Amino acid sequence: MSGSIASSGCPEYCMWASSAVVRRQLFLIRSLGGYCCRIHSHRMRGIQGANVEASETDTESIIRRVTPALDPIRYKGQAGKIAVIGGCREYTGAPYFAAISALKLGADLSHVFCTKDAATVIKSYSPELIVHPVLEESYSVRDDERDSVSAKVLSEVGKWMERFDCIVVGPGLGRDQFLMGCVSDIMRHARQSSIPIVIDGDGLFLVTNNLDLVRGNPLAVLTPNVNEYKRLVEKALDCEVNDEDGTNQLQLLAKRIDGVTILRKGKSDFISDGEAVTSVSTFGSPRRCGGQGDILSGSVAVFSSWARRHLLSTKEATGKSLSNPMVLGCVAGSALLRRAAALAFQNKKRATLTTDIIEYLGKSLEDICPAE
Repeated sequence: MSGSIASSGCPEYCMWASSAVVRRQLFLIRSLGGYCCRIHSHRMRGIQGANVEASETDTESIIRRVTPALDPIRYKGQAGKIAVIGGCREYTGAPYFAAISALKLGADLSHVFCTKDAATVIKSYSPELIVHPVLEESYSVRDDERDSVSAKVLSEVGKWMERFDCIVVGPGLGRDQFLMGCVSDIMRHARQSSIPIVIDGDGLFLVTNNLDLVRGNPLAVLTPNVNEYKRLVEKALDCEVNDEDGTNQLQLLAKRIDGVTILRKGKSDFISDGEAVTSVSTFGSPRRCGGQGDILSGSVAVFSSWARRHLLSTKEATGKSLSNPMVLGCVAGSALLRRAAALAFQNKKRATLTTDIIEYLGKSLEDICPAE
């Protein structure tokens, strides 16, 4: 969530943002801990150079809206079953952070599909995770075995796929060519099964080089940081990032990839499904420890699955973008992570680690949506 704030490029918006009154209000909000901050929906008419209508939606109301009540008649699994596809010899922390964050928010079950080398390490982090050592890297597969091993990997993951409410692809995945090919097959299978998918880390490297993996998939979320977003813009739009017209460019990017939801991480997080651009600017933490993006991907997966179930059960009518479960999941996940990061930093200051932030996820949700 590092990077510069994108601006809309609209004169009326710039005038609003630069007013002394608004600056004083933002100062007061941050002084109070940032929890009163709103998200701003910038609805676009057209694409480049469009006029912007700014409206505000309370992030806390979205979190309350999609978070399911704790009900004694519910059974295991109804509060969410999440899977993380990632974890290799070099990277075992990232898939753990994503998977454990899902549990800390309230998902019932969290799985990790990783390589054999990573499995024992990830299992040792927590007995709460269900770890599947089924992925393979090139060094362990002979050339004449590649097709059969690839089919076996897809079969091993595929037999679980229908059980999941959302999958996260990318944390700790690495860039091994054979492994990337297997994960591409897994993503296609998830899409055929209408399983929502959140893509982060090395999953974004994979998708940037093959946009057809997500093109036209309304259940896909991309969560790029500043460098990943730069590569995505260059690939999809064939131009440089334009921060002066950032909201329009983000909306155009989402449209160009045909309706995926993009959460552009930065000082403010910007979210678009091609219909609107929404920003979450709740103040979080100045401490930029690695792993916060993994917390975000796990959190977005949980909130997106909750939002999807909520919308299907209530059929409520709202603005088009704010009835998109993936947008709602991004808004809720972003806002809650920022709240947890602020609480962790309040106590640990420069010593704040990703594990400290994870421990405040439950409290952050409880403060907004009490279990009682």
